[in-house]
Amino acid sequence: MNQPAAIVHHSYGKSRVRLTKVTRHPDRHDLKEISVEILLEGDFESSYLTGDNRMVVPTDTMKNTVYAIAAQHPLDANESFAMALVEHFLARHAQVSAAVVAIEETPWRRIEAAEGGRHPHAFVAAGTTRRTCRVRGDRGLPTVEAGVSGLTVVKTTGSAFRDFVRDEYTTLPDTDDRIFGTAVEACWRYTAGFTPDWNAVWDAACRTMVDVFAAHHSLAVQQTLHAIGQAVLDGCAGIEEISLEMPNQHRIPVDLTGFGLPNTNSIFVTTSEPYGVIRATLRRKE
Repeated sequence: MNQPAAIVHHSYGKSRVRLTKVTRHPDRHDLKEISVEILLEGDFESSYLTGDNRMVVPTDTMKNTVYAIAAQHPLDANESFAMALVEHFLARHAQVSAAVVAIEETPWRRIEAAEGGRHPHAFVAAGTTRRTCRVRGDRGLPTVEAGVSGLTVVKTTGSAFRDFVRDEYTTLPDTDDRIFGTAVEACWRYTAGFTPDWNAVWDAACRTMVDVFAAHHSLAVQQTLHAIGQAVLDGCAGIEEISLEMPNQHRIPVDLTGFGLPNTNSIFVTTSEPYGVIRATLRRKE
């Protein structure tokens, strides 16, 4: 006889709610483009078990709420906008026990005007980097996380890898000078109740990651990852934990001797797959 299955966790919501906001100042326009995900937890089990939707907030309503709140919010920081959405759903719906809002921003930068200075209302894509945040509220102090995705960096020297484990399948040679390229994925958690200048802390964290990557003489991607995480914790008050992922985007030297040319460590094949991946989470010591 089949035993009834218990629902041990459930949530539902709306994902990839795309939003562009133009803020029109007398002397310039500001452009903001984000993608929002909302997930609600709470007293929704009857919808799963019997299709009773009387407690369900439609996901279409969630989408409309994003646009309505955005029209009333300065959208100056993703974290504060996410907190406003979380607070809205918790205040409006008693059956919601927790609300989670995640935001990813597509960055734009002003075009340099031909006559000098930055153009007041024309923009160019600012690359692969995405600013992220995630806020979870459950009627206590919210948990606020922020981060960056696709922070793509490369340096042409200052990286080594040697003295690793070897077995019958190892073909990789030791090297004291290699290209080091990666696309950093980082997510950090703020201390509960900490309300900084969200934009300033995000800028400082990203600048620290880039600066450490450039300056650190790397004996392993793992070592550089740890140095980056430690520097962010040291330099950014209010961040209590940071998780980092750094894929090793390989540039493989081309053997030119078959063409009658010398190998000068200057020609490489850029590969995307397969790639090494290194992850770690660092937390401030108690």
